[in-house]
Amino acid sequence: MVTTSTLVQVDYLDRIATITISRPGALNALNRSVLVQLGDALRQIEANSEIDVVIVTGSGEKAFVVGADIAEMVDMTPEEALAFSRLGQEVTLLLSDGPKLSIAAVQGFALGGGCELALACDMVFAGPNAKFGQPEVRLGVIPGFGGTQRLTRLVGIQRANYLITSGAILTADEAFAWGLVTQKCDTNVLEYSLAFARKIVNEMGMLAVAQAKETIRLGTGLPLRQALEIEAQRFAACFATTDQTEGMRAFIEKRPPSFQRS
Repeated sequence: MVTTSTLVQVDYLDRIATITISRPGALNALNRSVLVQLGDALRQIEANSEIDVVIVTGSGEKAFVVGADIAEMVDMTPEEALAFSRLGQEVTLLLSDGPKLSIAAVQGFALGGGCELALACDMVFAGPNAKFGQPEVRLGVIPGFGGTQRLTRLVGIQRANYLITSGAILTADEAFAWGLVTQKCDTNVLEYSLAFARKIVNEMGMLAVAQAKETIRLGTGLPLRQALEIEAQRFAACFATTDQTEGMRAFIEKRPPSFQRS
């Protein structure tokens, strides 16, 4: 099944939703309309119990998302810029805090807002031509969709300072070495992402996957003892599910599990 808006296309197949940002003439730059449509798509996916994994990608080979739309931003007032930043942050939070596992399938440029969109996903898969950067200082501004915060948490203060203040662009190999990219692939990155997502959906207990994502998110940044208590509570909650019984019985009986998401 496919649903299409003007700028965002969503394909549903095998419990996977693939979101394609489609502004090829502008290298998929994020303007207000794209952000609103992307947010709407993510909220619909979050409410859909038939979907377990969401993949975000861009149309064409040149860019995942080249950044926020500079032509739209150039004449913004501070008040308009604040609203635009909050809109972008709201969309990225739907990816990072939502219950579905999210994957950024990056080909070409992921710069500025595009890099921030990728960073909001649980995993980032990069094709051989992928490029990552936060070059906003070249425009006299800073990242506004979460880059100063997520990048720092991911690669550390010094590397975040370097990338953001120098406007440097990283290759896929460099981004992987930094820990910004989860996995490099030499083949089509979307096909690679779909194959990975199908493996997760078909072989893993998806209730446990959602619990794992939430536990990691909630514990990050907390004192260790507090984070461990969250883990213990979430671990115990798994034992109230039929998936836990099925998964362990299947292991003992040496057969594939048949998870029911219950």
